[in-house]
Amino acid sequence: MCLIVLSFGQHPDYPLILAANRDEFHARPTQDAHWWPDKPDVVGGRDLQAGGTWLALQKRGRFATVTNFRDAQPPSPKRRSRGHLVTGFLECNSSPEDYLGTIDEDAYAGFNLIVGTASEVAYLSNREDGTRELSPGTYGLSNALLDGPWHKVESSKEKLSSLLAADSVNETSLMRLMNDRDKAPVAEVERGQHKFATAHAITAPFIVLPDYGTRCTTVILADKEGHWSFAERRFDPAGELTGKSRFTFAAKQ
Repeated sequence: MCLIVLSFGQHPDYPLILAANRDEFHARPTQDAHWWPDKPDVVGGRDLQAGGTWLALQKRGRFATVTNFRDAQPPSPKRRSRGHLVTGFLECNSSPEDYLGTIDEDAYAGFNLIVGTASEVAYLSNREDGTRELSPGTYGLSNALLDGPWHKVESSKEKLSSLLAADSVNETSLMRLMNDRDKAPVAEVERGQHKFATAHAITAPFIVLPDYGTRCTTVILADKEGHWSFAERRFDPAGELTGKSRFTFAAKQ
């Protein structure tokens, strides 16, 4: 489970606002957000098991983020790492929608991918037909399709919309939004293969479980002057803060 909320073209000072929780097994090896030595213009965390990333930003003002799609299809070792879908966009010069059109969707397990700049954003899932060029608006994504009717998606979108209406968008307020640990009502819990306690826990925007949960929260802000900020906060299995990082730059022309 992961969660992303995105506001595009909705704020006079910040044309792009993105906040995301990465939910993963705590034992999975991960590298904190940093400027990558092998790709010096890219900042983000790294998944050391598969070699990709879930969210990263490039100095030309390009960002990309990916989530898994929750379905019954079993994983296959023949599939490519979904994290490379992120770096593929950061390294190319294509527009967001053109890049999405080049992806071999069958080469990957189920995914949702959002790529963009401060002025163009597009979305692709290999669990529906076609790409979507996103119009200005506020969006939410977890492990179903974009704006899927999950409690955590709907509640987080509503809170982001409230911040926008109150002109209270900043790094602190967005971090607080993503730290929401309220679970969905019991009647909305879908157990699937999980025990009830686990199924209920993962309905919260911020997940706290001993083996699996929210590993980090990331906030990206792009302002109207072309300045970008990338802030990450990291958490342990108890949901306690263990570290934070922050990076800023002016987008290259």
